Amino acid sequence: MSAIINISSLKKDYYIGEVTVHALRGIDLQISAGEFVAIMGASGSGKSTMLNIIGCLDKPTSGTYYLDGINVAEMSKNERAAIRNRKIGFVFQAYNLLSRTSALENVELPLMYNPGIKAKERKERALAALEAVGLQERMDHMPNQLSGGQQQRVAIARSLVNDPVVILADEATGNLDTRTSYEIMALLQELNEKGKTIVFVTHEPDIARCGTRNIVFRDGHLIRQEEVSNRLIATETLKALPVEED
Repeated sequence: MSAIINISSLKKDYYIGEVTVHALRGIDLQISAGEFVAIMGASGSGKSTMLNIIGCLDKPTSGTYYLDGINVAEMSKNERAAIRNRKIGFVFQAYNLLSRTSALENVELPLMYNPGIKAKERKERALAALEAVGLQERMDHMPNQLSGGQQQRVAIARSLVNDPVVILADEATGNLDTRTSYEIMALLQELNEKGKTIVFVTHEPDIARCGTRNIVFRDGHLIRQEEVSNRLIATETLKALPVEED
């Protein structure tokens, strides 16, 4: 399989006054098309910095980063923004939905930056994305009319609408209860089975077991990566959970 993400000797330093913080210390990482990779590590380990660079939200101090064959490490802020909108879908812990905007309009948002897509096509693509996450019946609902799990499904639909080459999820189950967390993981596993490449940051070992490969960071180093041998299938885990009484 071809590498969607190809990172070599990547370093990231931050300067706070006269102090230099080495957030990433020479990372080598390849992620192939169709993988479901969970990134783990304690707070301050470098995993969030890594996700920001993969997501073209930040640039490395040195080293190379190719996204879908394109060298993004040397790009300007505006060039990175254009690539980010075309090639990457984001899912955040806090959902990041616009509160006074319907589910459908929230999903349409990334398409607003593409002048080549007319309003009719925007709506069709947003509807298709909502259908993919099972929320087409809620398209006119505002975020405050949706549960946490439904809001996260809207966020996943928004990440899908541009047909990105990779979906980046940052603690996407962090605000959700156990059952809803596994419902979201079941959806991500389903999208992965359909060919989507997913990179997922989590601090929860059980959630990480839903991926196909786990990568562990510590003190700016990638200290371990391994294939998941006893992978959790989220739909099966859901069936085994006790039914909650109202």
